[in-house]
Amino acid sequence: MIRALVIDDEALVRAGLRMILESARDITVVGEADDGDGAVEAIRRCHPDVVLMDIRMPRLDGLAATVAVRRLDDPPPVVILTTFDLDDYVFRALQAGADGFLLKDTPPLELVQAIRVVASGESMLSPSVTRRLIAHFANDGRPAREQEARARLADLSPRELEVCIEVGRGRSNAEIGASLMNSEATVKAHVSRLLVKLGVANRVQVAILAHDAGLDR
Repeated sequence: MIRALVIDDEALVRAGLRMILESARDITVVGEADDGDGAVEAIRRCHPDVVLMDIRMPRLDGLAATVAVRRLDDPPPVVILTTFDLDDYVFRALQAGADGFLLKDTPPLELVQAIRVVASGESMLSPSVTRRLIAHFANDGRPAREQEARARLADLSPRELEVCIEVGRGRSNAEIGASLMNSEATVKAHVSRLLVKLGVANRVQVAILAHDAGLDR
């Protein structure tokens, strides 16, 4: 069972999300919190596999809460809920270590599948959304960002660099495995090493580095 934690300041939204998630046989909601202040405490208490967090809440918003969650030992992945797909807070949350985001009008089946994908260790961002996020980050200070990104990628092995390029294209582990003729488990191991070597929290940040370094060109 995938253990989900729901954090939103609106009780009605929390109830709706719980109903949707628990309609799936492999997902259970192990806890709720009504603002970012309660996120860390709820994680320590409930030990979720995935955190579903609203970006805009009173007192402590989803952005600050995501930063706090990432400071925990072995933090669970965080999926941000938002009303606007180009909200600047979402970009900042991804930089802080969130593993993706969902719009609040996401169809129920897509919401359930996104939770499964993130729980499996992958980003739930589609390739088109990944490209938009990358383009947003790349608009400012491109030469300096490219130089810094290339320096960070310099210690990667040839195979790790190939995997980095594929992650930058928004491909899943299965798709990367098919492209590079590796098993999905092998690709997952490569991605895990990438995160450690590059000092990043998730695949989205790997994709941003790949784009900044010009690997997509």
